[in-house]
Amino acid sequence: MNEDIKKRLSHRIKIIAGQVNGLEKMIDDERYCLDIIGQSLAIQKSLASINKVLLENHVRTHLRHQLSSENEADVERAVQEMVKLYELNLKNGNASNNEVE
Repeated sequence: MNEDIKKRLSHRIKIIAGQVNGLEKMIDDERYCLDIIGQSLAIQKSLASINKVLLENHVRTHLRHQLSSENEADVERAVQEMVKLYELNLKNGNASNNEVE
């Protein structure tokens, strides 16, 4: 993983940590439930953005290399990884085409 990706992920993780701390404070302060849910959803969106960066990095590095390989086993491994990612996406209820920035 290159340094730019690490920095981006580290920055996002720090943001999420702040969001989680805010969520905990909202619960402690007994804030309005819909406000708490809104904060929770924002955290989930932030986590999804981390997954997007990781997936993009994986595709640009590992899968790209495997798919361009002359070795059929490498190509098959790349295909299986893409299928696994798709299955994980379905398992987590993300079958829709929601874009996360």
